[in-house]
Amino acid sequence: MIRVLIADDHAVVRAGLRQFLQEERSIDEIGEAATGSAALEELRKRRWDLLILDLNMPDRSGIDILSHLRASGSDVRVLVLSGYPERQYALNVLRAGARGYLAKDSAPDELIKAVTTVLAGRRYVSPSIAELLIDELDRDDADQPVHARLSEREFQVFTKLAAGRTVSEIAEELCLSVKTVSTYRTRVLEKMHLLNNAELTAYALRAGLLQ
Repeated sequence: MIRVLIADDHAVVRAGLRQFLQEERSIDEIGEAATGSAALEELRKRRWDLLILDLNMPDRSGIDILSHLRASGSDVRVLVLSGYPERQYALNVLRAGARGYLAKDSAPDELIKAVTTVLAGRRYVSPSIAELLIDELDRDDADQPVHARLSEREFQVFTKLAAGRTVSEIAEELCLSVKTVSTYRTRVLEKMHLLNNAELTAYALRAGLLQ
């Protein structure tokens, strides 16, 4: 029995995804979660084979959820479906443990292809993401975007700081000490050659990392 959980804060998006997935006869059950916390609760309560995950959730970001699933040893496969540009987020979420990344404006046929590929235990990489991966191999570190040089945790903290979260809020969300988050903030600012949170936000907006 194959179960798929859709985690997206927009009811219209969830309804549209459900309609497409119901046409795939190999899927037996489809669940929904409107928040990151609700998605994690569903994953704790029962087994799901695939999580279709939006990055921009109101309480816990998709990056947070990926980090939590990796730390907990969860074997659920994750397909990220996001409105963010592939160039800005795809490589980061694949590094964080996602099995595939798909833009929300993708055709329904591509969505079904991605779902069936990930359910089969393989990674789904669109042609545009494949080009990004090839570019990444050919690119010197000096040519990479500054945020691409951050570690997975540093990137997670960076996106939260850029979105206006305080160090205390981030510490609570990530179950870390305030001192640890402050250390990550210092590393991020140093690596990105920025001075403060306002400059982090300005960078994220220019790079298309915030909606």
